[in-house]
Amino acid sequence: MEAIPRSMHRRSRPLYAFLVLAVIAAGLASRRYPFLLPAQLDKYPGDALWALMVMMLCGFAKPGWPIARTAGAALATSFAVEFSQLYQADWINAVRHTTLGHLVLGSGFNAMDLLAYSAGVAVGAAAELLMWRRASTGQ
Repeated sequence: MEAIPRSMHRRSRPLYAFLVLAVIAAGLASRRYPFLLPAQLDKYPGDALWALMVMMLCGFAKPGWPIARTAGAALATSFAVEFSQLYQADWINAVRHTTLGHLVLGSGFNAMDLLAYSAGVAVGAAAELLMWRRASTGQ
């Protein structure tokens, strides 16, 4: 398998800005209209999309990073936010009770969220890999 040329490891910031907004819209829609998804998925599509959005933000901020570094940073950030939910001081809970605070920081630790974050980042990494492989072969 041929390696992806280093020159292909440059993301388009305008594209990634659009992708961040699109993923945010999809994540909010998954929570607003949960009946459009199988009930067994519960809230986890939104969690996976949240981690995917973090990956797109990392790609926007660091367009030259390889996929593995971008995915690793997104997963580390997502896990750190989830584990931070174990800290339940009054001041941080007050922030979490605001709409923006809840969207960014969540509210309570749930180990299953880590699996959803992993799935979201894996989908993002696979999509980038596929996109860059196609671009490198001219397809």
